[in-house]
Amino acid sequence: MPFVKEKFYIKEETIAFLYVMRTLDYTQGQAQRHIAKGRLLINGVSMTHTGHKVQGDIEMVFFRPKGTGLPPTFQNNDFMVFEKPSGVLVHPNTMATPYSMLDEVRTLAGDNANSTHRIDMETSGLLLASKHKKAERHLKGSFENRTIKKSYLAWVDGKLTEPFSSTECIKVNKEGYDETKHKVFIAEDGKASHTDFIPLEFDEVLDASLVACYPHTGRTHQIRVHLFHVKHPILGDPIYGATYAAADDYLDMRQSEEDRLIFHGAPRLMLHAQSLTFTYKSKFHIESKEDFVSQKRLIHPKGLRVFNAQ
Repeated sequence: MPFVKEKFYIKEETIAFLYVMRTLDYTQGQAQRHIAKGRLLINGVSMTHTGHKVQGDIEMVFFRPKGTGLPPTFQNNDFMVFEKPSGVLVHPNTMATPYSMLDEVRTLAGDNANSTHRIDMETSGLLLASKHKKAERHLKGSFENRTIKKSYLAWVDGKLTEPFSSTECIKVNKEGYDETKHKVFIAEDGKASHTDFIPLEFDEVLDASLVACYPHTGRTHQIRVHLFHVKHPILGDPIYGATYAAADDYLDMRQSEEDRLIFHGAPRLMLHAQSLTFTYKSKFHIESKEDFVSQKRLIHPKGLRVFNAQ
């Protein structure tokens, strides 16, 4: 398990954050956040005052990466790019998370390495991670400033033949989930959003289209909700395009594999991060080496699925 608890003995009284810095090789900011999160314990109780002095027996909870040996598809001295599998979190969402991409990132490049952007758990494809803090600041800033260009591939429900764009505004759902399990939705008072779509292939037997997706903004679930809005939801999407009951079963982890296929159209979200184009000292264009097109074999046959695009 990546998060471990270990015992330490402090012989001479010392300031808490200084001890964490020296012991875990953290920066001052990392050490102070570590303590503020309650990860330094005395007699089993979290101590959250970073400037207090500590001595004697303590315990600390910290992240110890345990990678599986997943190799990066590209790396240099500053960053690395991984092919994230569908179903894997980028960061652990709780201390009980058994594995995330952060395990691979820090196993390979150490505690100062980090992912630089978000990818939904069920989305597969390219993940850009920094090897040091300077690269992390630069790359995260580039994502925020929209100078990093991304493209995705998606298998969607129904037939699409012509390129189109969606500029519908997206708003985070803060009203609760009594009527829908959607995390975001289309709303005039939402944030400006823009995605371009280009159909690449149509499979008549599956009634499914392969679409290239080019997001120009970075809203939560942007591609998913834009495709759902035009009634061509991504196959396998457990939230957008699903009935309330099916989405609820998925989120509560009580949905069978058979129901996942019937009510969502595929055993995973059929969305793949295909390419990254960015500048870091020089220009890079990196394409995924995974054969996502062939993933259409996972799609449930048209006549057997109950996929709700309304």
